[in-house]
Amino acid sequence: MIFNSLAFAVFFPIVTLFYFVLPFRFRWIWLLSASVFFYMFFKPIYILILGITIVIDYYAGIYIEKAQGKKNKKLLLACSLVANIGVLVFFKYFNFLNANITSLGDLLGFKNNLPYLTILLPVGLSFHTFQAMSYTIEVYRGHQPAEKQFGYYSLYVMYYPQLVAGPIERPQNVLHQFHQKHHFDTNRFMSGLKVMLWGLFKKVVVADTLAAIVNDYYYNVYTTHTNSALTIFFFSIQIYCDFSGYTDIAIGASRIMGIELMKNFKYPYFSHTITEFWHRWHISLSTWFRDYLYIPLGGNKTKFHYIRNILIVFLVSGIWHGASWTFVVWGLIHGLLSIAERLLGVSKSKSVLMGVSTFIIVSLTWVFFRADNFHVAAQMFHNLTYRYFSDVKHHSGQILLVLLFLGIEYFTYKKGKELIFYLLNRKVVRYAAYLMVIEAILFVFNQTTSQQFIYFQF
Repeated sequence: MIFNSLAFAVFFPIVTLFYFVLPFRFRWIWLLSASVFFYMFFKPIYILILGITIVIDYYAGIYIEKAQGKKNKKLLLACSLVANIGVLVFFKYFNFLNANITSLGDLLGFKNNLPYLTILLPVGLSFHTFQAMSYTIEVYRGHQPAEKQFGYYSLYVMYYPQLVAGPIERPQNVLHQFHQKHHFDTNRFMSGLKVMLWGLFKKVVVADTLAAIVNDYYYNVYTTHTNSALTIFFFSIQIYCDFSGYTDIAIGASRIMGIELMKNFKYPYFSHTITEFWHRWHISLSTWFRDYLYIPLGGNKTKFHYIRNILIVFLVSGIWHGASWTFVVWGLIHGLLSIAERLLGVSKSKSVLMGVSTFIIVSLTWVFFRADNFHVAAQMFHNLTYRYFSDVKHHSGQILLVLLFLGIEYFTYKKGKELIFYLLNRKVVRYAAYLMVIEAILFVFNQTTSQQFIYFQF
């Protein structure tokens, strides 16, 4: 089930209503059942995969806590991590690894007889795998007591708002909230609803509008005779509005029920450096890599450790996003740029020029993220050499929409507020803004085909 669908428009109010109507002792059952239904709406069979890993990690957490001696705890943690990573590698990377083994075999003169498998990647597998691993790691470190109730642990992994595209939560933030009784609160309801509304606007009005243009250009990249700069710019806005729109809806829906999820974006396109960009973009993933990979590898205790560990983190981050060498290159570029900023002493720059340069660089690197292969990416960069922007006038409406959106984002960013709605002091103006946003969502929703969220594929 996707958030920008009629199914969710029915699902959400029913789930939320019964959450508050039911006695507290039954709420976790209701939420878990709703989350299972939400996930099975995509492809029912994959609930079995999620169920197996939930059972493994639930018992791993209990036995890690009970185990005597660090060696035994490490062994149990390793079993849990291998199980989770094994599932992820099989479903997401088997054919990718097999293809590379075949290519290597052709080069070295041996034949790879492993067959290619027709397997569909379970929705959001990378997200709930990382969330599950954070639980067993935190139990091992002694930062989180093992959850004794299987249902509550299952809900931690399955919780529908952030199940398939994050934010990737930590047990310290979420698990205890499931045990707390939340009463309906009007202010919290309105706050959550506003965040959901703005998230839907970003997804439906901005991201889906731009998606049609971006997809058409990438599909016709070899035959088009227009400059690709506008498409590259549009995709930067599309992926931000698509992904941050999803997390806004997730955060808002959860907030209404009294469960606060972590903030996943902090106006990343107003960053002045690549380093700052990664402090503002997909925060739940970047902090996951920091806490569970970068720091355990030694962090930045020496210059060598810093360079090595940054490269490892960004290479892993690249492959986490997709089973393709284009994602690896995308991660490598960001890693090299982060290292260059640190070594050149510009990692804390706040100049306007650096801000504009950072946005342009990030936008150009998105080409590797979006392109199906290196040939398409190369053609996109080749098309930058065309002199005429014949598509600018044709897409003037979309350009104005993007500029308006960026203006609103910048205004709220400078004011330090969560949403533009909170800056409209007069009630009549504020409610007029709500109606305009709702009308825009409904109009575009009826005019375009609903697009699945980009990060569902990860």
